Amino acid sequence: MSPHERSAGLRLQLPSPLVELDDDRAAARGVRLLLKRDDLINPEVPGNKWRKLRLNLDAAQKQGHDTLLTFGGAYSNHIRAIAAAGRHYGLATIGVIRGEEHTPLNPSLAYAADRGMRLAYMDRTTYRVKHEPEVTNRLREEFGDFYLVPEGGSNALAVRGCMEIPAEIAEPFDVICCAVGTGGTLAGIAAGLPEGARAIGFSALKGGSFLTEDVRGLQATAGTPTGNWRIETGFHFGGFAKRRPELDEFIADFGQRHGITLEWVYVAKMLAGVFALIEQGTFPEGTTVIAVITG
Repeated sequence: MSPHERSAGLRLQLPSPLVELDDDRAAARGVRLLLKRDDLINPEVPGNKWRKLRLNLDAAQKQGHDTLLTFGGAYSNHIRAIAAAGRHYGLATIGVIRGEEHTPLNPSLAYAADRGMRLAYMDRTTYRVKHEPEVTNRLREEFGDFYLVPEGGSNALAVRGCMEIPAEIAEPFDVICCAVGTGGTLAGIAAGLPEGARAIGFSALKGGSFLTEDVRGLQATAGTPTGNWRIETGFHFGGFAKRRPELDEFIADFGQRHGITLEWVYVAKMLAGVFALIEQGTFPEGTTVIAVITG
């Protein structure tokens, strides 16, 4: 695969770079830490967004759809990615946003609208059952036919797309880590691991223990069940899209050490968790850990 693959006008850096991190905290514990820089795949559809969307976009076109519909919150990166990908693929896009409309649009929704996405709004009660047939049928009556991409993009095709992440890694490794929001990325990574390797997901949600069943369900749907993964739920720093001073301190320190500004909703929490496990001695000396920077 070319390092700069082109797809529907998107310039993609694939395989994404693998960079070894020179960090005294890991070195002191005898742990080798590498970053899988999926955030550099494409600025508009970065990281796990591209991994999860690629096969869905192909399926939408093969099935003759000209419109994508998906769901998300008012600050959803998934909404932004669908809008950008739809524009590049020549597909109309509809974003069903949780809650009431607020104007002017925030930067995320303004970005999506600028790329041609039609925005609709759904009350929070209905949103909780958004994938029920009664709701999706009503949406089809309103908007016509569409290809449905679930919230966060996680479905069987997304799992298969994320299986490509370990396949790109030529370096031998023991553990691979990623953030978890809806579970699709972890489900795919775990399904694509070489024998003997294991995966750890770090929940960005408070009370994220339910994600274990979600990941199992996604793997079952994709026909790829594995037992080589687990989820850490203690590194949410207050809950989804919430932050605490210690997370900001970690981000600032990491930027000074390595010149990388971490996305804070998912990635910084995951990496803070990785370093905490290193400090706790969770990884034996000689372990090679890869952290996926999903963007």
